[in-house]
Amino acid sequence: MKLKKTMGIMASSILLVGLLAGCTQPKGKEKASKEVEENAEVKEIKPEEGASLILWDNGGAEAEWANYVAEEFEKKYNVPVEVQEVSHTDAAGKLETDGPAGLGADVFNAAHDHLGTLVSGGLVYDNYFAEDYKKDYMDAAVKGTSFIDKDGELKMYGFPIAIETYALYYNKDIVKKVPETWDELFEQGKQFQEGSTKKDRKYGLMMEPGNFYYTYAFMAGYGGYIFGNDNTNPEEIGINTEGAIKSGELMKKIHSDLLPLKKEDITGDVISSFFNENKLAFRISGPWDVKNHKDAGINFGIAPLPKMDNGETPKSFSGIKAYYVNSYSKYPEAATLLAQFASSEEMLLKRYEMTGQLPPKNSLLENDTIKQDEVAMAFLEQAQNAVPMPNIPEMQAVWGPMETAYTAIWNDGMDPKKALDAAYEQIEDAISTQKK
Repeated sequence: MKLKKTMGIMASSILLVGLLAGCTQPKGKEKASKEVEENAEVKEIKPEEGASLILWDNGGAEAEWANYVAEEFEKKYNVPVEVQEVSHTDAAGKLETDGPAGLGADVFNAAHDHLGTLVSGGLVYDNYFAEDYKKDYMDAAVKGTSFIDKDGELKMYGFPIAIETYALYYNKDIVKKVPETWDELFEQGKQFQEGSTKKDRKYGLMMEPGNFYYTYAFMAGYGGYIFGNDNTNPEEIGINTEGAIKSGELMKKIHSDLLPLKKEDITGDVISSFFNENKLAFRISGPWDVKNHKDAGINFGIAPLPKMDNGETPKSFSGIKAYYVNSYSKYPEAATLLAQFASSEEMLLKRYEMTGQLPPKNSLLENDTIKQDEVAMAFLEQAQNAVPMPNIPEMQAVWGPMETAYTAIWNDGMDPKKALDAAYEQIEDAISTQKK
């Protein structure tokens, strides 16, 4: 499942925040938390006597991997683990009722943009090995699984197991040299589409121009931002700063030079069709389209997004899957061990081999198996310049106004500053309403 699909689910998650915040904390939680933290400091966490665990994860290949982890964990620690299929996008909502009732998983997979809900409800323990993870895992994975708690302290909660972002697909039969800059991409794209007709239309580049999931990369590459303090402070909104405005100018140039279609006519299916018919030189998308183009027999490659005219690489959005430890678990030490074990280098490499999902651990960038996979390496290289989608509830107020703004810039040629100023006011008003 695409991590980007979790954006649409956030609305229901946000409605839960108020309810979750009122949940009664489990008896003995503070004591258990203190014991886990103290033991973690000396790296002596051991499973509680008689411990048995429940693990929630997705179905399919991810379930197969989760069962492999469970079996290996039991071999090593003599702690049985039952794997249950619960989608990583449903886990936060399900834990709201199952957690206090003692029916929830001890460890569960969740999308990082649900973390605000989980922390607000007191549903997850900290990652007490956070300092190790900050050194060994991609910055985007660490930031995405961290959240400011009720005391105003930024803490890491997740144990990252996969990272996802988008990059540049190119048709190898059309593109002879991978563009390193957007100027080069414009030049090659225009050459390819020269002379094309309405009956045999060709395009140099396609992307979804109204989808802020993609256009954010240019905004951030020019120094624009959504919220202050690394997207943790909704009191400071940066979507109409100078950098954001420059991204609007770039979108206008893409529209005029390479993609003179209305936003409504550039859907994911349309883009895939053109690419699969060898009528498209470049597209911007994520790993979810790899199988589609392979099945179509397209000779394609993937590269990081080209550098912009300021010399910066566009900073794509990333999504992070991570394991979290349920604060209602009867066996917090065993659960913490399981989350740590599952996110170890050995298990993450196995996950990559079984699911194809990208591991967020830095050392695996040098692993021979992954280095031989050009597709994986391209996405991982882009992931190092990625920014995790904000995991604070206020982010839900951003998607709609930003789609409206970029659509107006694209379809109507609206002045980027005017369009983004209007989005700023809409977002500010929506966040104010959320607080009431």
